Amino acid sequence: MNRAEPSYREWIARSLARALLADATRPGGTAPGALRARAAATLGSDAPWLAPLIEALGRRSSATWRRTDLPALAQAIHDLPEFDAAFEQDEPPRVRRIILRPAQMFPRPLGLDHLALPALPALPTHTELARWLDLDPQRLEWLASPAQAFRAPQGTSPGPARHYRYQLQPKRLGGLRLLEIPRPELKRAQRRILDELLARVPVHEAAHGFVPGRSVASHAAAHAGKAVVIGFDLRDFFAGVRASRVHATWRTLGYPDGVARTLTALCTHRTDAAVIERLRDDGGLDVMGGKRLAEPHLPQGSPCSPALANLCAFRLDLRLEGLAWVFGATYTRYADDLVFSGDESLRLRFDALRAWVGGIAADEGFELHPRKLRCMPRHRQQRVTGVVVNDRPNAPRADFDRLRALLHQCTLHGPASQNAAGLADFRGHLLGRIAWFGQFSPTRQARLRRLFDRIEWPAGAAPA
Repeated sequence: MNRAEPSYREWIARSLARALLADATRPGGTAPGALRARAAATLGSDAPWLAPLIEALGRRSSATWRRTDLPALAQAIHDLPEFDAAFEQDEPPRVRRIILRPAQMFPRPLGLDHLALPALPALPTHTELARWLDLDPQRLEWLASPAQAFRAPQGTSPGPARHYRYQLQPKRLGGLRLLEIPRPELKRAQRRILDELLARVPVHEAAHGFVPGRSVASHAAAHAGKAVVIGFDLRDFFAGVRASRVHATWRTLGYPDGVARTLTALCTHRTDAAVIERLRDDGGLDVMGGKRLAEPHLPQGSPCSPALANLCAFRLDLRLEGLAWVFGATYTRYADDLVFSGDESLRLRFDALRAWVGGIAADEGFELHPRKLRCMPRHRQQRVTGVVVNDRPNAPRADFDRLRALLHQCTLHGPASQNAAGLADFRGHLLGRIAWFGQFSPTRQARLRRLFDRIEWPAGAAPA
């Protein structure tokens, strides 16, 4: 059913599916008589083979009909043995009339309608999506097009559409990190999708990254004072989330297939080949990493990517939380950082836990980083996303000492002398680092703030 040119049998099945779905949500719309009447209207006659076909389809529940879309029903009709009889006649069936139903949202599964989701905007068509984003439909089509394969719309400069710019940043432990940053127009659309769609959808309770009310501190606190802390990292977390998984998320939220595909195209990206080659030349990208970037994926740098990654990892979190329960452990996740903690028996079963976590991650479309496995007993320093958790969550003393020394040098020689990275907002950067310590120790934060207040900033620097 996915071929560009459907067969005649597929064409008939799809036409019948359109007719059967036309009034399926109305009272009595899925009764055998109503279904058969719409099928007969499409074919121009009430063929004898329609009766057993409709009888087979009529066994579906009303809930199933409400959740059935056109591709799924067309495939079901195509595969039914009762449909074979249509092509055993002297004259094959013909489509006399196309019956369409109005575009509509689909019901959401798992009781999601009882949460905050009814407030999600209903966007059943491409036109309504464009209006909601304050875009012309043609402009929306251009923004959702593959970056290198679309002619620029009328009134704009010719050439390929380039919706992203790239930044390569050095990683703390070596290698380069790729940031794929959307251009302003696309970023505005993504920001609205985040604020008015994704932010209203709850994520799994084990997810602590990019979630309001949760943080690195809450992620670490779940594992404080435990005998054993075990950490795993997912490789290429954002790039590992494929467009197909993002599309499935939009469909789960009730958006029709066409709208879901447009939303997916707005939120995913295929990295330019030249950028992939640059990363390979640096030695920090293997073959599989290159393949992940070459396919449509969540770009690291888009406002939507963290929220979508959390939603796409819901089943991963659900299964790993169940695994933790079996092992008598606690599980949380901060972006790509998976952490389990428990009593001493967890360390003795480390190999079994690692095998299970790796298998579940692979089954959910992710991959564990083989060099980032950590098993930390209590007699060693236990760190969770840079936070020491042996007794209670606390920032490492060495990190505090380094920041204190940096602030002291700023007071002696001026902030410009210490801004080796050339940060545009070095003042804000320092305040952010001070606030991070404040999550764990107001006393340390106060000491750092006193040093910060002694720094002489150049005229025009932003106020604290």
